[in-house]
Amino acid sequence: QVQLVESGGGLVQAGSSLRLSCAASGGMFSSYAMGWFRQAPGKEREFVVAISRSGTRKYYEDSVKGRFTISRDNAKNTVYLQMNSLKPEDTAVYYCAAGRDTGVGLLGDYWGRGTQVTVSS
Repeated sequence: QVQLVESGGGLVQAGSSLRLSCAASGGMFSSYAMGWFRQAPGKEREFVVAISRSGTRKYYEDSVKGRFTISRDNAKNTVYLQMNSLKPEDTAVYYCAAGRDTGVGLLGDYWGRGTQVTVSS
């Protein structure tokens, strides 16, 4: 039903910033909570950040709190992840997800194919 396409990844130096975008189609965007997960080499996929349907509630993994900001534009069917003060440990493939707000995070029902973020030291 829902197709998600991420963009904005790349190679950056530690301390710099990136903005990821996730464009959604094929469903009613405003009906879904949205979020981002990431998977680093040799590690399991982990939750990063999520946002409720209206954008009122946001959930952040502790390691990115204060550095990353999630936002959404329901008129554009797009969710964004602004990443500041990037660290080498942020290096991962970042996946956009659409699904359900659990009250503590996001249960993903639909997934994008991912975009690579690499942070050099």
